[in-house]
Amino acid sequence: MTGKDIIKITLNLVIVYLIGGLILAAVYAKTAPIIFRNDENAKKQALKALMPDADDIKKAGDWTVHEKHAEYYIAKKGNNTIGYIVQSFGKGYSSYINTLVAVNKDFKVQKISILSHGETPGLGDEIMADYFQGQFKGKDFDHLKVLKTDTTEYVQAISGATISSRAVTEDAVKNGVSELISVYRDNKAGEAAKTEGGAAHGTGN
Repeated sequence: MTGKDIIKITLNLVIVYLIGGLILAAVYAKTAPIIFRNDENAKKQALKALMPDADDIKKAGDWTVHEKHAEYYIAKKGNNTIGYIVQSFGKGYSSYINTLVAVNKDFKVQKISILSHGETPGLGDEIMADYFQGQFKGKDFDHLKVLKTDTTEYVQAISGATISSRAVTEDAVKNGVSELISVYRDNKAGEAAKTEGGAAHGTGN
C-alpha cells in the first residue's frame, strides 16, 4: 500500500465520520425539542396526579440536590394554598432517583411519584411498587426513616434493596420535605418574628 492509498483511505474515513456527525446532529436537533415537550407533559401529568384537588399548580422556585437542578411548586384550589410539591433526587444503588413529593400545608407527605431511575430490576426497581410508595402517606419529616423490620410508623425497607429504599425515603423525600419546610414554614416564621419585633420596638418608642 502506497502513501497515496493511505491518505485516500484516511480522507474517506474522515468524510464518513463528518457525514455521520452531521446526520446525528440533525436528528438530535429535530428530536430534542420533542423529547423535551414529552418530558414536560409527563411532569405536568405527574404533578396533577399528585395533587388532584388543585386547580392550579405553579412552579415557585428552584433548588439543587446532589448537584442536580430541581424545582418546587405551590398547589392552590381557588385562592387557597392546599399544599406543595417538590422535585428531589436520591442517590440509589446504581442511579439517582428522580422523585416528586407532594405534601399538605402541614408538610405531611400525601403522595410520591418516581419519574425515573436505574435501579436493579427485580430488587431496587420495587421502589415503583404501590406497596412501597403507599407507605409515605401521612408521614411527617421525623418519620421519614427506613426500618428493616415490620413498621407502619416509619417506612419498611424493600427486601434485598435497603439502599434503594433509603435513597427514596431518607434522601429524596426527606431532603425534599426539608427544603419545603425551609422555604415555606421557617421563612414565614422568621418574617413573622421580625414583624412582631419591629412592632414591639415601635411601641416602645
